[in-house]
Parts: sequence; C-alpha cells; structure tokens
Amino acid sequence: MKRRDFLKLSAAGCGAFLAGQAGIRHAAAVQPIHRTTRQEVSQRSLSSHRLDRIQTWRISERFPRFVGRNARRGPSGRGSSYQVRRLTTDTGISGWGMSYGPDDRINRFKGAKLSDLFDTERGTRDELRPIQMPLFDLVGRALGKPVHEILGGRGPEKCPIYSGAIYFEDLEDQHRQKGVDAVLAACQQDYRTGYRAFKLKMGRGNRWMEPEEGLQRDIEVTRAVRERFPDCKVLVDANNGWSVEHAVRYVEAVADCDLFWIEEPFEENREGLLRLRDAMEKAGCGAYIAEGEARKEQAKEMWRYGGYTKKFVERLYALAEENLVDVFVMDLGIVGFSNWWRIMPELQKAGVKASPHLWVWSPRPYYCAHLAAGVGNVVILEGIPARSKNIDYSAFKIKDGNLHVPEKPGWGLGLKV
Repeated sequence: MKRRDFLKLSAAGCGAFLAGQAGIRHAAAVQPIHRTTRQEVSQRSLSSHRLDRIQTWRISERFPRFVGRNARRGPSGRGSSYQVRRLTTDTGISGWGMSYGPDDRINRFKGAKLSDLFDTERGTRDELRPIQMPLFDLVGRALGKPVHEILGGRGPEKCPIYSGAIYFEDLEDQHRQKGVDAVLAACQQDYRTGYRAFKLKMGRGNRWMEPEEGLQRDIEVTRAVRERFPDCKVLVDANNGWSVEHAVRYVEAVADCDLFWIEEPFEENREGLLRLRDAMEKAGCGAYIAEGEARKEQAKEMWRYGGYTKKFVERLYALAEENLVDVFVMDLGIVGFSNWWRIMPELQKAGVKASPHLWVWSPRPYYCAHLAAGVGNVVILEGIPARSKNIDYSAFKIKDGNLHVPEKPGWGLGLKV
C-alpha cells in the first residue's frame, strides 16, 4: 500500500466511522450499505435483547514462575490483576470480558438494544471501547456463534502460539548463579504445557549489563535455546534496547539459528532498518522484522488505528513498503478489537502480517485467536502462561504449538465469580 493510498483510506474511513449521531444510535452512525441476508437476520435478532444489568469485578492471576525484566523495565513479577464486566440482557443472556473505566461511564448504556450497541459488520464504535470485549461475548452468546464466526470465519481455527514470558531470568537474584540455564528452565516449563515457540527478550546491555557483555549474553542465550529446543520457533525481542551496530552484530552471530522474527531491535528508522536488512540478507537470516508496539505519542482522538498517531502508522506502512518491516505488532487494546477487525484488509493489501501485542493479561491471547480465525493474516499469537482461578480456559487447547479455537458461542471463556 502506497503512503498516499493509506492516507486516503485513513481520512475516508475515519470520517465515515466517526460521523453520526451522539449517544447509542450505532446503526444510524455506521449506515452499512450492503448487508448480507445472514447479517440482516443477525442484526434483527440482536434488536430483541436489551442491556439490563452490568456487573464489575477485579480478578487476579498468577504466572507459573517469577517473570523477570526486559531491556527497559523491571520484573513483571508473579502476576497482575485487571477489571472485568459481565453484561446481562433482559432475556437472561450474559457475556463477559476484560473491561476498563468506572461504572458511571458504562451505566448509561443500560436499556439499549444490542443492535444499537453492536453492528455485525463492524463491531463496536469508540465510545463503547470500555465494554467491547464483554459485548463481543454477549453478542456471540445471543446469536449462538463464536466470535470468529461473527468476524467472518476466514482464517484457520488453529494458530501458532509462542510463550511471551521468557525474560531475563538469568539476571534475577534468585537465578543469577544459574545464568543461561535459568532461561532454558523457563522455556522447558512452557514447553511442557504445549508451547513450541519462545520469544526471548534481548538487549541486556541497554540497562542491566555493560553493552558488550550484554550483547554476548544475548547471543549465548539465543544459541543455547536453539540447541536445546531444535523443534521450536525462536523469536527475539529487544524492546528497542539495541543500537543498530549491536543488532547487526547479533544477526551475524546467530545467523544459523533460524530465527522466526526479530522484534523492535531499535527505535524504528529507515537507515537503521536498511542496515539490518542488508546484514540479514548477507548472513542468510530469513527472519521477519516485527515493529509497531511502542509509541511515543498518543493520538489526540481515537480513529481507525485507535490510540496510535497517524504519523506513527504512516511511518510503519512506509517502512513496510520498502520491505523493512514484515509484521505489525501494534497493541490489541490500543488499536481496539473492532478496529483490528476493520484494518486487517489494509495490512493484507500492503503485504504485511499481523501479530497484535498481548502482554500481560491471560484472556488476550484467546481474544486474538478469534481475530486470527475470523479474519486471517495473524502469523503467530503471543501466549501468556498466567492463569486466574476465576477463568475457565478449558475450551481452548494448545497442541503441537498451535492454539485451537473452540466453537462455543462468544469467546469460549468461562467466568467464575
């Protein structure tokens, strides 16, 4: 996709979606032109349900081990907590999901028809972002469909998944004496639960070690994981913690390790990525380059790419046009699930793969699995090994390194509160 084409699409798409009446009249705001008969039936079905009750809880979850630091931040620790909501209709159907914001922002939607809150062609609009994940679950249950079917069912119902919880275990006090073996132990623990791909954090020399010593440890860890797990994909993520020079030297040192991708080696810039791509080609490294998670500025107004600025997204597309970026890893929540549904055709047209950033909460990989099965173009999922006693994950299975998406209505996740 040419940069000028992207700008035209952005202006037209953003204007069309944000136009319309205030409040909850979603159907009037979106005005779909050609809805299929099946979508018409679904939309009419939603009009028979009204949002009657909203319940809010905060739940916690735990990692199977202490998760260490990365190139820029301290340890993630043992786990986290987050807010969820259950939405119930006047017909007694309930759906739930991660949800943010205070109740007084949400209660105004009570009494609304589901057909005014959700469009089966486009999902939710921006003012409903705080409850879009519960709404997708609720609509799926009301229609008797899994979310991926609502999205179109154009992708595979299983998707490769990597463990995103392999951090700098070798630098934590409790594991420091083990060195690289501590990283291998973390990989082995996730291997036993079904993962066949690991994303290794890189960039130890950015903050925690001397630059040269850190680079050599990054290389040592990569080679050790490749040797120990020859049947697994190896991804690396420097969180913009390398210099261009160190990224080039790293690639040259691990060219025989068959890397799956290199994520955010340094702050994305054309000159640096040109040097990196040239080094990769000379060394025979065929890894994807993944970019787009980190942002320095937040969009002043939500648009089709959520909270990322137009300048940021335009630069990503320009880099992709020069074959300097292969995979966009913009955050699932910052973009917004409905927006990811709508923008995926643009990525496909530009020849760019997707793998939304999902760290750190455990429901998000399952949401993204539905996106992959619904619209396709997701090359691999970020897996979060954390678990909450309040969530029933049993409908999802990780087998041979793939996450299999269930056919249960909604997300297929149960809430126990």
